[in-house]
Order: sequence, then structure tokens, then C-alpha cells
Amino acid sequence: MSRTPTLLHRQSDPTNPIALEKPKWFGSLHLGFSYIAAMLAAGATLWIFVIMLMICADVIGLKVFSRPLYGVVELTGASIVAVVFAQLPHTLFEKRMTRADFLISTLEIKTPHLGLALNLIFCLCGLGIFAALAWMLIDPTRSALLEGEFIGTQGIFTMQVWPIKAIILLGVTMTALEFGFQSIRLAHAILAEKAVKAAIVPFGLVLLICIAVWVAPDIGRIGIGVIGVVAMVLMILLGIHIPVAMMLVALVGVWLIRENPTLALKTIRSAATGTINKFDFGVVPLFVLMGLLVDASDLGKDAYRVAASLLRRLYGGLAIATVAANTVFAAITGISIASAAVFTRVAVPQMTAHHYSSGFAAGTVAGSSVLGMLIPPSLLLIIYGFVTETSVGSLFIAATLPGLLLAISFCLFIYLAARFAPEKVGCPDIAEDIAPVSGGEVIRALAPIFFLVFVVLGGIYGGVFTPTQAGAVGAATTLIVAVARRSLTWTKLWLVMKETGVISVTILLLIIAAAAFTKMLVMSGIPNAIVSVFLEQGISFWGFMLGYFAVIILLGMFLDSTSIILIVVPLVVGIVPEITQGIVASDPLIWFGIVTIIAVEIGLLTPPFGITVYVVKATLATDDVTLTAIFRGAFPYVLIMAVVMLILTAFPMISLFWLMP
Repeated sequence: MSRTPTLLHRQSDPTNPIALEKPKWFGSLHLGFSYIAAMLAAGATLWIFVIMLMICADVIGLKVFSRPLYGVVELTGASIVAVVFAQLPHTLFEKRMTRADFLISTLEIKTPHLGLALNLIFCLCGLGIFAALAWMLIDPTRSALLEGEFIGTQGIFTMQVWPIKAIILLGVTMTALEFGFQSIRLAHAILAEKAVKAAIVPFGLVLLICIAVWVAPDIGRIGIGVIGVVAMVLMILLGIHIPVAMMLVALVGVWLIRENPTLALKTIRSAATGTINKFDFGVVPLFVLMGLLVDASDLGKDAYRVAASLLRRLYGGLAIATVAANTVFAAITGISIASAAVFTRVAVPQMTAHHYSSGFAAGTVAGSSVLGMLIPPSLLLIIYGFVTETSVGSLFIAATLPGLLLAISFCLFIYLAARFAPEKVGCPDIAEDIAPVSGGEVIRALAPIFFLVFVVLGGIYGGVFTPTQAGAVGAATTLIVAVARRSLTWTKLWLVMKETGVISVTILLLIIAAAAFTKMLVMSGIPNAIVSVFLEQGISFWGFMLGYFAVIILLGMFLDSTSIILIVVPLVVGIVPEITQGIVASDPLIWFGIVTIIAVEIGLLTPPFGITVYVVKATLATDDVTLTAIFRGAFPYVLIMAVVMLILTAFPMISLFWLMP
């Protein structure tokens, strides 16, 4: 879900044109800091596991004994912020904070001195943002300690909040320090390589921009907002960390709009501490944990083995089996990256051994893995629900039929291509040699999967669980299944938990940054202005939707899916009820979420970013398959998704079937 900056990882590469040599005093100091950051992250990772156990205990106590575990809701909501910022320094140290590094990577290779200078500017921006945030968190933390501030209800459950606020302050401060350490390394490299002249141009440009902003005439709130949006997109494309870009634009934008730097700093602080401090946001790490446990338990491998055996006599049967297994897998994990990694390992070798072209085999895995972002439980739908304040359960129900339609369309394409144009897929015959599976093997392979689907989705649709509770129960159930199957070692479990923490912090930090950015947008008046322009110009429904899809898909070529939703949706959500009036009978934001996710999915398969394609490429055991071949193999699935997206746009009732009288 995040992109890894290339330069800071090439320090040991002998082909690297610039080695980031450390100052002599730097190594031991930074190493000691990294140990502290790692221990803090480990504590936060373990707390996610504790949250899962507490919520499960609360569910059991309430549903079985009618005695809930008091304080779970309050403690989860308050501590989730601490989990994010406790994980953040180590996440930054590991170069996992979200950024789009395709352009900066090219600069680092072709003009390494310029790459160093830009990276230094980006790190200094991060240092400034998090240092300012740390400064703003000192007084609330001290006040909470001195005044005995607590959460909960007296006589039932109370807990002082200063320890949680202290952890948040510590995490933010250490993040600023890590940005500082990286800045020192980059500055030292610039001096060591005598690249100061190359750094003059970008630093001079930044200085000119600051002066221009300071002395610029009043261009109005909307003008400031528009410039802020453009500046943020340009910074992100250049390679700055995406949360830093959002918070920087929010800080400067609110400062200029309200002419009050203190208010701007309070806006950042409010977003950092008051956005995800709710029980509902616990759903993110819990569903991530569940998805990674599903991966570790080899359920995807078993699903593919059964599907391949049952469909072996169909033309294109192995590719259809990949789609079918991905569909089943998607119903128990909302992470497309996990699906891509699993089925690259188990499906691509099988398909290539049966004469499928390697590009088509890898492209089929990449194309079908995006089903995990649509078929519930979907992490992207959860994030969209947070942004638009719509029901996650309703979004899950609405995505069911479109997800199945997309999966069936994939299978139909594969069958027709293999039957009538086998040279396109490289599979002239059917896979008769695959051993059949017995009924008992089918039951043993699929029973755990359907049980998990029943527990999670059945619990949500049946009103037994909230999505957050379903995430906790699902993660715990998956853990039990993995242990029962003896597919989970202590080492693998710890790796799963660490990855859960990293993925969760990248998503939740983006939500925090997007909240600050959205506040700036609201102050600028851009959302209302967009609504007015569309209504005054009389832009048609299809004109709006096609333009919206074009922007989403274009951004998908460069940015990750979560960032796209958090950047674009707040800009247009206000116009949706107006533009769909008379076309979408009820709950237009629910339908809009489904077509938005499909548009974002297309971006997951389009160059140059195409994160799913990169995951498939990185997971392949051979270097014989090029990125170009995988993109080419995935292209038919992009076209199919585009067609399904347009069908769902023309016929909203497919998504809202459950609301029809």
C-alpha cells in the first residue's frame, strides 16, 4: 500500500552513483534511536492484538452472557491514535510511509544530485510538520496529567488519558527526529559529493515560492484552495510523502485563509488527535490482521487447488480457477495486495506449466486480485464510508452483486479467448492432467473459507456485529483456523502482526492527513463552488461521471488507491446528490462508492504505478516475465472493468437492488 523510496535503500548497492555515507557520530546514535522506535512499534503491534481480544471478549460477554466488557469502546477509540503514532517512527525508518516515488526514483538515477536535494527538501518538510505538531501536543498532554482527564463513565469504567496522550506525543516527536536524521544523512551526502551547486536550484525555487506566497495579493479563499490542491498534487507526483503533502497544504492554506497561524496549527492538531479516535476506526487494523492471517493460513492455496481441479476440463480452466479462487479469497480478506501475492505463487507456475503465456498468467492474477477491493469485506469501501459518512454495512451489501458481475465477466472473457482465440492466451488445450479432488478434499479445503464468510459477513448483514466487531471476531476466528491447520508458526505470526501495524499506520495516517486537508477545503469554499459551477453550467450526469472517472483513472497511474479516495472524493461528494437527482432513486452515495472503487481498481492495473502489477512482479520466482508483459496481460481486465463500471453507472439499480421496493 505504500511505495518505497529508492535512494535511501540503495546505500549498500555498489551500482548506486551516490552512497549515503553516514557521519562517524551518526551511526551509533541513529541505531540506538531505531531500537527505541522498533520497541515502540512492537508495543503498538501487540496492542492491536489486545484490541482484538478485548472486542471478542466484549462480543461474547454481550451476546452470550448479556454482560458486556465495559470500557472496550472507549479504550479502543482512544488508543487507536496512539497505535498510529507509536508505529510511525519505525514505519518511516523502514521507508514505508506512503509516497509515489516513480519520478524521484528516475531523478535519483539520471540526476542523482538533484534527487538528493529534493529528498532533503521533502524530509525537511516532514521535520517541520511533525515538529510543529509535537509542539502543539505538549500543552494538552500536560493538562491531561495535571487535571486528571479521563475517558469512560464514573462508576462503570474510567481511565486517565495522559498515558495515551504521552504516547502520541512521543511518537510524533520521534517521527520528527527520524525526519531530522534522514535530513542529516542527505545533507551530509550533498556536502560529501560537493553537490551544493545542484541543490541551489531546488532550494532557491522553494525560497521563491515562500516569498511569493508571503507577498502575494489577496486572491480569495477559493483561489488559495485551488492553488493548494494543485500544489499538493505536484508535490505528491514529485515524491514527497503523501501525508506530509496533505498536512503541509492544510497548514499553509488555513493560515492564509484565516490569516491566523495558531488556528492553522490547531487544525493540524485537531485532525491528528480527533479524527480516528473512535471505535469504528478499529476496523482498519482488524481487517488488515484478518487478511494477512488468511494469507498465512494457506486458505488461498487450497481454494485454488480445488477450483483448478473442478474447472480443469474447461477451456481456460486454470485461469478461470484463478478468478474463482480470487473471488472466494476476496470474501474473507479486503486486501488486493494479499490476493496478488498468494495467487502469483500458486497459480502462475501452474498456468505456465500448462502452456499459458507467462504474461497472460501473471496478468490474470493481477487483474482478478483487484476483486478484493470490491467484494466485501473491502478495506477501500470502509475508507470510502469513513470519508462520506455512509454505512459500511450498506456499502458491503451494495458491492456484492457488482463484485460477482465483475468476476463472471472475467471468467466469460477467459473462456471465449481460450475457446476461440487460444493464441491470445497461449493455452491451446484443456488441463486434463490435473488430478481430480474428492468430495472430502473439497469440504476440507472450502469449509474454513465459507465458515469465515459466514462469521464475518453473516454477522454484519444479520446485525449481530458492527463492522469493527466483525473484524475482531473474523481475525480471531482466522487465527484459530490457522493454528488448527498447523500453518502458523510463532515467527510467521509475528511477521503478520508487524505487517498489520505497518499497513494500518499508512492507511490511518492518510485518513488523518486527509481530514486536515478536507478542513482546509471546506474553509476555502471549493466544494460549494464546485456544486455551484456544475449546477449553473448545467453539466449532464454523464458529463460529470465520465470526467470523474477520467480523473480517478489518471491519478491511479501515479497514486495508491487510498490516497486517491481521500484526495478526490471530498472534492466531489457535495455534487453527487444534485447531479444524480432523478437518476439514482435513493442513497446515491452508496452507488457512487461502488463505481468509485471500480475506477480506482482500474488505476491499480495501469502504468506507470500499477501497484498490483508491481506486487505480482515482485512475487514471481523468475525474472523472465517483464513488467510490460504483465501490464499487457492485465489490459483485457482493465477493459472489462471499464465496461462493468459504465454498466453500473447506467443502471444504478444493480448496486442498489436491495433497496428496490
